[in-house]
Amino acid sequence: MKLIRAGNSPLLEPAGRQWESRAVFNPGVFKWQEKIHLLYRAQGEDEVSRLGLVRMRTPTEVEEKKPEPVFSPDPDSEYESLGVEDPRVTQIGEEYFMTYVAASKYPPLIRKPPHPREEDWRVRVSLAKTNDFASWSRYGVIISHIDSKDACLFPEKIDENFCLLHRVIPHIRIAISDEGGRRYKERGPVFGPREGMWDGERVGVGSPPLKCPFGWILFYHGVDEKKVYRLGIALLDMEDPSLVIARTTEPVLEPEESWEKTGRINNVVFTCGAIEDGEKYWVYYGGADTAIGAAMISKDEVCAWAKEELAKSKYHEFIQVGWATTEETEERRKRGS
Repeated sequence: MKLIRAGNSPLLEPAGRQWESRAVFNPGVFKWQEKIHLLYRAQGEDEVSRLGLVRMRTPTEVEEKKPEPVFSPDPDSEYESLGVEDPRVTQIGEEYFMTYVAASKYPPLIRKPPHPREEDWRVRVSLAKTNDFASWSRYGVIISHIDSKDACLFPEKIDENFCLLHRVIPHIRIAISDEGGRRYKERGPVFGPREGMWDGERVGVGSPPLKCPFGWILFYHGVDEKKVYRLGIALLDMEDPSLVIARTTEPVLEPEESWEKTGRINNVVFTCGAIEDGEKYWVYYGGADTAIGAAMISKDEVCAWAKEELAKSKYHEFIQVGWATTEETEERRKRGS
């Protein structure tokens, strides 16, 4: 099971405008006004990340690209002094929620985190909401106590709660909120690295989860000991997404093209967004932290894999999230039959 690239060249590359002259990458994707849109991260000579907006004519053809950023760092936020990064967009009802990373450096007098980061980098999961992608309601940092990123919201409430996936190295974790905004309560790890495999060093959320008849489809990234970023798929339980039903043994996308292998960060394919369009899932991704590509996979192929894995899921529950009861396991098996 592999993603098929839309072509050998990037969909978007850095442009002459100052704010996006060095890199465009890691786009979120969503449908708005019946069109696919990309909300992408851009960097110019000042190295500050801002977000740009593209409207697509088709999944692989750009129709319009906004000349100026649609979302920039809040000058009053100490957490956004180095930019706003890696947007992931989820539509819930008529509103669009964007999770993003607020980037800054730790002030000299604040104790640094136990896991080292280059140049004292501080990253915090943040949230904003919009109806038109021109004006925003900014909630700011929503997980303030720890370095965390790669966050996304599920597209519907589960047990009356908003559910958030995010990454604290090296695991993907889940948090919930009954408010939908400012306060999220940690509920622990969902899954982590697999030793000796393509995702053996760390894992992180890719796109917001996509609902299929057999569970939640999560495109995610994994990193190996050589720091190569690849993409895979996880299947999460429909009613309790902290339960992992399956993960792909092999990556579904890995750096192969020259612009994926060489750039600002070499050997990277990194997604913040996937979307259902007709009979395909389209995945938009950053290549080498420099340019943007698109790849697709048949929904039937992914759903067939999900159905097969769900049918046999009683044989491989994951210890890190606890053992399901016989009744719960049997219900998941029936949904896959």
